[in-house]
Amino acid sequence: MAAPSVISPGAVDGVDGMHGAAARPRARSARGGRPGRTARLLRLPFYLLAVTMIIPFYWMVITVFKPFQEITRQPPSFVPANPRLTSFYDPAWTPAQPDPAHTSGLLQRFPQVSLGFWRFMINSLVITTSITVLALLVCSLAGYVIAKHRIPGRRVIFIVIIASMMVPWQTTLIPNYVIMRNLGWLSTYQGYIVPAIAKAFVVFFLVQYLHSIPNELIHAARVDGAGEWRIWWRIVLPLLRPALAAMSIFIVLAEWNNFLWPLIIVQSDGMANIPVALARMNSYYVGAQSQGAIMAGALLASLPTIVFFLIFQRHFTRGIVLSGLKG
Repeated sequence: MAAPSVISPGAVDGVDGMHGAAARPRARSARGGRPGRTARLLRLPFYLLAVTMIIPFYWMVITVFKPFQEITRQPPSFVPANPRLTSFYDPAWTPAQPDPAHTSGLLQRFPQVSLGFWRFMINSLVITTSITVLALLVCSLAGYVIAKHRIPGRRVIFIVIIASMMVPWQTTLIPNYVIMRNLGWLSTYQGYIVPAIAKAFVVFFLVQYLHSIPNELIHAARVDGAGEWRIWWRIVLPLLRPALAAMSIFIVLAEWNNFLWPLIIVQSDGMANIPVALARMNSYYVGAQSQGAIMAGALLASLPTIVFFLIFQRHFTRGIVLSGLKG
């Protein structure tokens, strides 16, 4: 009689190992395949939120390309039947002979202002660019001093900066207005720009980011004879590029859409920015005839911010992630 075969424990372990190795790719492929039903259900609120945010923008776009008769049609149409650019400029409209079937376009409004609506675009571009550049320079310098210098009272200064974020910014409107009036800066670019340069959140964010920069790098530059201004300009600022890009998006969006402060200090139509101009156009031209022009202005106002975010979104994500790292 043949002797019974003996299977060693090692062989059993080898077989089990082969089965386990074969099962692991299947498990990984199952995990790496299509998302399950639970994952799709968890994403549903984000899809609904995206739809609720896209619908108003879509309605704005289609209203711009509708003629006046189609804008006032009931029930409303969700696709323009006869797309036109009369919301921007209607050649058939003349102020001397008003026609109920035609209305002035966006570029035909504000005849009392030189360059018309483009004047407000220029104002917004100048103000937003100036505030963004100056705020990033000043706040990066302040963050560098707080994070990398052992100055007396450094912690107290940083706490005061953080505490200032707890104060509602509306409480500073009247004091800032009185200061701008006493300086004669009402309806001027400096009245827009100077009060908006100091931004506590940007300083706080950059201080946290600067902690990820090794102190040895700063010390090595000092040993090589570099002064503090040169260190800040040639070493710190290039290393802060992702954080500065992230903060620039917040600053640009806030200043481009700023409404309350410009409304308070602007006393002439020629110095208004885009939000103030749109609000005044809504009050000057009341009725359905202004819907197309207002939507055209809102579309032109939203395009620069969308393009700016698409350009800097990679730096924005990297800056937000790296801000929590400390060296």
